[in-house]
Amino acid sequence: MQSIRRAFYTKPLAIYLVLALIAISTAAGPAEAMYIPSAPGSGIAPALDRAADLAVIQKALETKTVQQRLVDYGLTPDEAMAKLNNLPDDQLHKLATNIDEVQAGGDVVGTLFALIIIAALVVFIIFLLEGRIQIR
Repeated sequence: MQSIRRAFYTKPLAIYLVLALIAISTAAGPAEAMYIPSAPGSGIAPALDRAADLAVIQKALETKTVQQRLVDYGLTPDEAMAKLNNLPDDQLHKLATNIDEVQAGGDVVGTLFALIIIAALVVFIIFLLEGRIQIR
């Protein structure tokens, strides 16, 4: 056990793990929570408003990028709305509530921050192993 504690890589490894934990915890996004509706048929479930759900989906279908993707798949916006009108209320409501969560791209700032942290840690470990930095 003593030989493991005295090994040359013990302190750099411990420092790396502490710094990695700090980096991961600072780059984490906010916690999210939402209301979970009760089971259907219990009498307390919120009523589904089909007209409001269709309006939300119609607004999303009016964007140029969505229209272009529909054309690429061989559908016109009118055909897509006709197919949406045939959906059951619960599926239509699920689509309308989740349509805002669709993202076009990723989080560039978080990715860039993580890459900078990783690069700094690699440089730090290289300096430690070369003996340029002394840890006492």
